[in-house]
Amino acid sequence: MRVQLKKIIPAVFWPVHTAIRSGTVQEVVAKGGRGSGKSSYLSLELVYQLLRHPNCHAVVLRKVAGTLRNSVYSQIVWAIGALGCSGYFRCTVSPMECTYLPTGQKILFFGLDDAGKLKSLKVPFGAVGLCWFEELDQFDGPEEVRSVEQSILRGGDWTLTLKSFNPPAMARSWVNRYVLEPRPGKLVHHSTYRDLPRQFLGERFWADAEHLRKTNPDAYRHEYGGEVVGSGAAVFDNLTLREVPDEEIASFDRLYHGVDWGWYPDPWAYNAVSYDAARRTLVIFDELTRTRTPNRDTARLLVERGVGGDDGGLLTADAAEPKSCADYRAAGLPCRAAVKGPGSVRESMKWLQGLASIVIDPARCPATAAEFSEYEYERDDRTGEVLPGYPDVNNHHIDAVRYAVECIWRRRGV
Repeated sequence: MRVQLKKIIPAVFWPVHTAIRSGTVQEVVAKGGRGSGKSSYLSLELVYQLLRHPNCHAVVLRKVAGTLRNSVYSQIVWAIGALGCSGYFRCTVSPMECTYLPTGQKILFFGLDDAGKLKSLKVPFGAVGLCWFEELDQFDGPEEVRSVEQSILRGGDWTLTLKSFNPPAMARSWVNRYVLEPRPGKLVHHSTYRDLPRQFLGERFWADAEHLRKTNPDAYRHEYGGEVVGSGAAVFDNLTLREVPDEEIASFDRLYHGVDWGWYPDPWAYNAVSYDAARRTLVIFDELTRTRTPNRDTARLLVERGVGGDDGGLLTADAAEPKSCADYRAAGLPCRAAVKGPGSVRESMKWLQGLASIVIDPARCPATAAEFSEYEYERDDRTGEVLPGYPDVNNHHIDAVRYAVECIWRRRGV
């Protein structure tokens, strides 16, 4: 049963495997386009981790039970063989399970269309420590997934949750939002077919992908690249979501801060940004969001973050609440009101759209990343045509960023 893992786990997934082995990761979210190898890798990882944890059992899930046999069940059987373990497992379809004979550990398969079976799940010893949600986007939402995790991952001292999916085209899909939410022990990984050895998929696959790339680039980016391409009405097509490390933030020459006032249901929103004029790149690296929070408390949050301190950064807030701006100044914050006037929203939005790149750290700024990613023009209900203007909805952090950079875009030629 000796197998060299590096020969069967593609190099693109090796950092994920290493992170799991180190014990720093308890949840892997693997996303990517068609042929990206994520399901093959996760099936190998699940079987391998089962062998490493002799008191652990595994549950593999899809939304609909009828899809199990020809997808995840076949995938797990393949992984068992690839790891050289076929002679040590008994795999049956009725009941659908794979049993590791030396220990009696089980890999069980369920569809969420018969959730009652999960509630009555019993394992012969130990506990369920491994759980794989395949086609995560097909589940009803984070509440359903969380309920399953809470039901089956009980009693053990080690757990690992695996989740895989092809990102839906629309940024507002719950699963696309989910990957932006930071959480300790959560690792999000993206792969495409180009990350795998060419022979893994064959020449026909590559030829089909290349044909679509030439004939329909947007469909190619979504289907093969696993990109969230939207509906064609995205306001910002210059977004880059990536980590902004502490060292990069420390190198910023000047910081800009913006606040959009709110109470409930509209939240109070704050953002910190830096602007590289030479590269025409805006970096958004900090956010705060609060509801039902008095000015004195939000002011304290900003003071604690160093706003108005030695960084010399400007703080610009929505001019609609002069008293709130005065409250901030009384708290020691250098708060100025944004200059509002005819066309100010249009001009600031056009400036943001015209940048070479708007960089957002989704871990530091999940709400901001979601707003910018999901912000779209409205369409005419009858014709489907895109309407002019910028919708005043779900744009609290967008407004905070607009205020933060007001002193930049108002300088002509910048």
